Amino acid sequence: MAVRKRQLNKVNKANTANKVTAAKAVREQVFISEMDQYLFAEGSHYDIYKKLGAHRSVENGVEGMFFGVWAPNAAKVNVIGSFNGWDENVHEMQKLGPGGIYGLFVPGVGEGEMYKFLITTPGGEKLYKADPFANYAQLRPETASITTDLSGFAWTDKEWLDKRDKKDMNKEPMAVYECHIGSWMKHPDGKEGFYNYREFADRIVEYLKEMKYTHIELMGIAEYPFDGSWGYQVTGYYAPTARYGTPKDFMYLVNELHKQKIGVILDWVPAHFAVDAHGLGCFDGSCIFEHPDKRLGEHPDWGTKIFNYGKTEVKNFLIANVLYWMKEFHIDGIRVDAVASMLYLDYGKKDGQWLPNKYGGNKNLEAIEFFKHMNSVVHGMSPGFITIAEESTAWPQVTESVEAGGLGFSFKWNMGWMHDFCEYMKLDPIFRKDNHYAMTFAMSYNNSENYILPLSHDEVVHLKCSMINKMPGYKVDKYANLRAGYTYMFGHSGKKLLFMGQDFAQEREWSEERELDWFLLGEDLNRGMHDYVKELLLIYNKYSCMYECDNSWDGFEWINPDDTEQSVYSFFRKNSTGKNNLLFVINMTPMYRENYTIGVPKKGKYKLILNSDDKRFGGNGNEVSVELTSVAKECNYRDYSISFNLPPYAAMVFVF
Repeated sequence: MAVRKRQLNKVNKANTANKVTAAKAVREQVFISEMDQYLFAEGSHYDIYKKLGAHRSVENGVEGMFFGVWAPNAAKVNVIGSFNGWDENVHEMQKLGPGGIYGLFVPGVGEGEMYKFLITTPGGEKLYKADPFANYAQLRPETASITTDLSGFAWTDKEWLDKRDKKDMNKEPMAVYECHIGSWMKHPDGKEGFYNYREFADRIVEYLKEMKYTHIELMGIAEYPFDGSWGYQVTGYYAPTARYGTPKDFMYLVNELHKQKIGVILDWVPAHFAVDAHGLGCFDGSCIFEHPDKRLGEHPDWGTKIFNYGKTEVKNFLIANVLYWMKEFHIDGIRVDAVASMLYLDYGKKDGQWLPNKYGGNKNLEAIEFFKHMNSVVHGMSPGFITIAEESTAWPQVTESVEAGGLGFSFKWNMGWMHDFCEYMKLDPIFRKDNHYAMTFAMSYNNSENYILPLSHDEVVHLKCSMINKMPGYKVDKYANLRAGYTYMFGHSGKKLLFMGQDFAQEREWSEERELDWFLLGEDLNRGMHDYVKELLLIYNKYSCMYECDNSWDGFEWINPDDTEQSVYSFFRKNSTGKNNLLFVINMTPMYRENYTIGVPKKGKYKLILNSDDKRFGGNGNEVSVELTSVAKECNYRDYSISFNLPPYAAMVFVF
């Protein structure tokens, strides 16, 4: 921790020096040209966030702030704030062209000033709106935007970014830790109990390094008003939430993660937005961000507004937002929330609540085109940037290239696998033999997409139980079940995602209002689970067969997928070299399988590298030979086989 404090002081001093240098430098004037307006109206101004919003500028040698806002149907727009006493009669903005962009330079305005746009509608109504392009905002329940300057941060991650863009993530290990900062760990001091981004960085980097996760997926970073939405009802798409500090504090977090070779993925929510009065809804008195027809512009179940994906300026707002996080904050990827709700016009709607497309179908043609456009632009600018679709249906070609007719995402969450896995693992073992193929089904469509296997926050809230309490049996059985289940997950084709707390078997459901139950690490079973997941992650990263080929049968082969009577699964993962491949054998019942025999791929020795029944993981400690030699005895249509005692609810992993 002392080392971390020294690093923090060093970065703070560097940032202070950069800030002084920046203040002394001659700034360029910010203005919005006719070309800027044209490109934005066309939907291809990918740096529009550098023009709209609030930006430090200089005019006639005087420093101040340039404000820009898109409000095409406003009668008048004023900028009001702490710098003018919130006076509604001064600082009227100039309409710059027919596209509806307004701009104004206000001399003398620096960082840290609160402001809003006062929009007067043609009918004389006054609307007090936060800046859609603000880079910083007040902490809820306050709703004003805050002027800030993103320049001057001392990034040290160039090597990471250069290597990232040369990688093919389909062939790299990817084990994602899904995390909600505010409830990961609570600060012992302070009203909110939040660690700021810098303090969180010190703690989370140490944890992720110890566990060997390759990426972290952060929930709720873009500013949002209601804690209970977890960040999925956004008001400030361009502002890191003030709950945990300033934009530069967030930069520090990303930089620290990159220094330890940990990728950063953000949850990104283009499917819908919050209806709060200061937000995007009816922004200038009319529907400019959302579709004006409620059947296309509202989610009846969620109480939110739907973006109008057919509008060029709206598409520009969203695509530029991805690039903003990528360029300004060095983010490595986005997980796009609720993709299915965007692709289907009738998603979550009853008859009469939706409109068909021009062909009479339920596909949202504008949203399809938006995804293709977004992925083409993002991957064109940064080939290593990851886009992940949380898509819950059988929509085809989600991860196929745009050129080949797909949506162009890097990966798709395998929601079908997640559902089948959880439903199977909840079963009393006596019923598992009748549902055996629920666990093998995902491999039948595995090569159709590039998949991530998620056990996410959605599976451990709203009375769904935590992962450990989904398991059947007495307490010790629950932990043995979950160790076996996690082994199946890590062995199965697909990248991995695990929600925070589930790697040490958090027993309570997750709540954003409290921190994880870290005290459970003082219990033998929880500590054993934590050590077991750490071991799985170590093996996952060490052996290329676990990740090198996830989307075809070249990387996975069943030994016996049909042992329904004994509920045992056996398979192996393979790489291109044929060396250091891994064999998995998983017993999903409490029955001890003496002298269990399986066919093996080749003649030779099979070394046991992981036994979930080991006492150090909370198991019973049944002994299994650490090295087995295959014999020339046919089994499972193979010429060679091995035999060993398979303990109850046990998973065995062999290297060969």
